[in-house]
Amino acid sequence: MQIVVYAGDKIKHLRDARALTQEELAKKAGITVTALSRIERNHAEPRATTRRKLAQALGVDPAELVEGS
Repeated sequence: MQIVVYAGDKIKHLRDARALTQEELAKKAGITVTALSRIERNHAEPRATTRRKLAQALGVDPAELVEGS
């Protein structure tokens, strides 16, 4: 059985682990808080460019946001 891990869940986990607010991460990544909130709630899938921005702001490789747990 394969476990599905959504990008939004990984992003929220990484943001929380770094003690960042949504506002702080959105600003660092150059996206809106609304967009980040939708991504974290899995209501929107981030585009590749947004995923790269978020990964850079979180200090991880973009692949970490789409790979399994």
